[in-house]
Amino acid sequence: MRQFVFAWMFTAATFCVATGSIAQEAADSVAVATEFSPEKEQEFITNPRQITFEGLRGGEGYFSSDASQMVFQSERDPVNPFYQIYLMDMNTGDIEKVSPGSGKTTCAWIHPDGSRVLFSSTHHDDQSVAKQNELLELRRTGKQPRYAWDYDPEFEIYQRMEGGDYQRLTDARGYDAEASYSPDGSQIVFASNRAAYSRELSEKEAELLKIDKSYFIDLYIMNADGSNIRQLTDVAGYDGGPFFSHDGKRICWRRFSEDGTTAEIYTMNVDGDDVKRLTEIGAMSWAPYFHPSGDYLVFTTNKHGFSNFELYCVRADGQGEPVRVTYTDGFDGLPVFLPDGDRLSWTSNRTPQKRSQIFLGDWNDNAIRQRLGLTGPASVDREAALRAAEDSTPEFTPADIARHVDYLTRPELEGRLTGTEGERRATAYVAAYLESLGFVPAGESGTFFDEFEFPAGCSITDNNQLTIGDKIGEINKDWRPLAFSADGRIDPSEVVFAGYGLQVPGTDDVQEYDSYVHLNVADRWVLVLRDLPQDITPERRQQLARFSSPRRKASFARDLGAKGIIFASGPNSLFRNELIGFDSAASASGVSIAAISVSNEMAAALFAESDGDLKEQQTQLDDGSLAMGYILEGSKVATTIEIERKTGVGRNVVARLPTAPDKQPVYPLVIVGAHIDHLGRGAGSNSLAKDDELDQIHQGADDNASGVAAMLEIAQYLAGQQRSGNLNAKRDLVVAAWSGEELGLFGSQAFVESFATLFPDAPQATVDPEAQRMALAHGMATDAAPLTPAIAAYLNLDMVGRLREKLVIQGIGSSPNFETVVNRRNVPIGLPLALDKTSTRLPTDASAFVARDVPILSAFTGAHEDYHTPRDTKEKLNYEGASKTANLLALIARGILTDDAVPEFKLDEGEQQQKDAPRAQLRAFLGTVPDYAAGKIKGLKLSGVAGDGPAAKAGVQGGDVIIELAGRKIEDIYDYTYAIEALKIGQETDITVRRNDKEVKLKITPTSRD
Repeated sequence: MRQFVFAWMFTAATFCVATGSIAQEAADSVAVATEFSPEKEQEFITNPRQITFEGLRGGEGYFSSDASQMVFQSERDPVNPFYQIYLMDMNTGDIEKVSPGSGKTTCAWIHPDGSRVLFSSTHHDDQSVAKQNELLELRRTGKQPRYAWDYDPEFEIYQRMEGGDYQRLTDARGYDAEASYSPDGSQIVFASNRAAYSRELSEKEAELLKIDKSYFIDLYIMNADGSNIRQLTDVAGYDGGPFFSHDGKRICWRRFSEDGTTAEIYTMNVDGDDVKRLTEIGAMSWAPYFHPSGDYLVFTTNKHGFSNFELYCVRADGQGEPVRVTYTDGFDGLPVFLPDGDRLSWTSNRTPQKRSQIFLGDWNDNAIRQRLGLTGPASVDREAALRAAEDSTPEFTPADIARHVDYLTRPELEGRLTGTEGERRATAYVAAYLESLGFVPAGESGTFFDEFEFPAGCSITDNNQLTIGDKIGEINKDWRPLAFSADGRIDPSEVVFAGYGLQVPGTDDVQEYDSYVHLNVADRWVLVLRDLPQDITPERRQQLARFSSPRRKASFARDLGAKGIIFASGPNSLFRNELIGFDSAASASGVSIAAISVSNEMAAALFAESDGDLKEQQTQLDDGSLAMGYILEGSKVATTIEIERKTGVGRNVVARLPTAPDKQPVYPLVIVGAHIDHLGRGAGSNSLAKDDELDQIHQGADDNASGVAAMLEIAQYLAGQQRSGNLNAKRDLVVAAWSGEELGLFGSQAFVESFATLFPDAPQATVDPEAQRMALAHGMATDAAPLTPAIAAYLNLDMVGRLREKLVIQGIGSSPNFETVVNRRNVPIGLPLALDKTSTRLPTDASAFVARDVPILSAFTGAHEDYHTPRDTKEKLNYEGASKTANLLALIARGILTDDAVPEFKLDEGEQQQKDAPRAQLRAFLGTVPDYAAGKIKGLKLSGVAGDGPAAKAGVQGGDVIIELAGRKIEDIYDYTYAIEALKIGQETDITVRRNDKEVKLKITPTSRD
């Protein structure tokens, strides 16, 4: 048996070692509180399933080189209580006994050619049957001793040959077992205490051999026919459980301390040299097994408790700390990777009967590599990219598009959310592919990557407290801060009840609704009910709905001077959870007052006897009637709120195809880009998934694996043209995969802001009065200078995978000749086109460039019902259409690269100027372009303004931070949106901006969007 065995009975698992008293002392010294979690196991093992079912117990399953067979040991023979060896056909489920049927057997292995099975057996012992019958009788009478592995000196190593005969390979007194073949089948490594039976022992050693035969076990190696036996280890204590690495160069095993109280994991060369200890856990750590890559091993340890064995992984170089894999109480041990490295098999007593059987699950190699600090995933992605490059054809083909989309939408990339391992794997793939085409790094520090920071969610710290009178609230039960709440402490303060907390202006069609009429909330808490009155008509609900979000209600309270706002669901509500959920995807505080959610019980405590109760108050309001708010005479409220707001790091891929022989950049550049990120498992409020799709991977096949795939096709075409001498480029091509687009255009915005750092020798815009005047006319401040001299044009591909009626080309209005250029380059392809002049307000990465006076074109095949849902999958794409789209954009890029002149930047958006980006549905139009990468600032920073829109006419500039509009305080884009909703078209109003640390008050007149 390839393991240690304790002298006590380990219920159902039976896989242990040493004597009970010694082992108990060791376990007591290392036992710690154990955490059990099926969810945690899913980080590395998914789809676990039991694959052996019969017998008292089974275990130690090892697989053939093609994984078509598994050999294992099991106690299932009614006439033999000892383990026998069985072979399972993994294709049919057929099981065959391969051991003789008598005696004891252990530790089997399948020869690499599949024709032989290696195992150890005592069937030749003339006492073997008698021993069987003796144990059966003890079981029958209930006198069976506790399970123990006795290291029977009759154990010898056998091969069962292809015809069914048995070939004995060892013939020496002593325990010869725990054998396995080398990957080429030429050698066998095994454990043996044969030396203790062949040499003269001291009196002390002789006594020790009687009580602990394992003490003398060492490792040996021999030829596959049993010849040329060599001893590999000679250290006091048990060396056992050896396996070869998949390249056959090293052996792993576990070594017990001399007193048998602990075991650690070791490796060495096949000749016994270069012994390396990988663990220092101080517990029973054993049963190591190499991953096929050779980069790390999996093993078993009881560091979390004497009878609790868990699987761990450790790096093959011994660096870093081992990483826990399983989190299930009981026994999980004897792990083995299948030959593909994508599955793991192990023995566990997690069965309903708590009997040990073999389990099989899918293995997350990428996740463990990340946790172990290995660079393997990048190499995996690189290999995939290189294979894609080898398989791709020079022409534009649907198959090439599909190949890239397939990789980018794989489950292990988990939706490519910015800042995650999936994003890093996707960007590694793109970088490796571009490098294989001859592109050179154009990112930071000579790499292909350009990193940037972005708001990455938030979490509640331990420093949060709520008291209502003398009652202390329990967080996540009685109360919870909202993600957009301000931090800080509020001493006990009065509470004002403001009904549903709405302020709805009246119009000809909408009756006014104001919960704050004649109510003074300054320096007080405001208690409001969530949502809307419960019994109003659907039409009235629609009128009030857009004023009812918690953030909107908080902004009302803030503008009236409240210290904080308290939300209660109320007894009449239909919310499943009384507390508002904490949106961990939120990235920055949205209001400058405290905002909390409380349970109905805690809210009821705020009403004094004379105030009635919460249910009565809600019932009075639920028909839509207005009621005056009032100060609650009950307890005062105090809070301490602390929310940790996190910053993540994402990365773009930036690669350059050099034109000059010395590979120095030739300007102005032509840039082709596509965003590579998507929503992961939803990315907060951006997901449009249905309730039954929540937390599913959003593959983003169309948005935007399709755009990245098309971009890579363009890169391949132009690189091939250059290699063949058919591209007489006058300037360099840059290909960029942006991340952070789904979270707010962070990647492309960071690139244009750091452009001078990435390309320090690039020509800059000349700063003279005329240039400054033009910059201001386009809303550009000095911190957003034009990049026109350095970038000739930017071509964008975002959602090009679902071509139906027409391919939309946006940005035609950014250069006078673009309409002609696009139509001419489409002649060889013949795509049906819709040419759109919209240039400055596109909800895609092109916005970052047009705001810097760079001509842009953006390809788009249209929105669809699967947008931002898990249903945006690869099988729904029109690969032929995506291929043709790539071909068109490639020809356009080729023309700009080879033309003597570059496109002129001159905006002419025509009627489209009066339409806003599809990100907002507002009646009033100001012509501002928010800077989505502005980070944690109070106010709304602008990256630019429309050339002749209301903001530009008012003197608003790119780089300004709007802090007030129409008398409303602006702290973020939500406040800004709410303020715009209240504007009257054609009526002048006030706007205040912060510019270079100074407040500038201006007048602005909104126009209509329609």
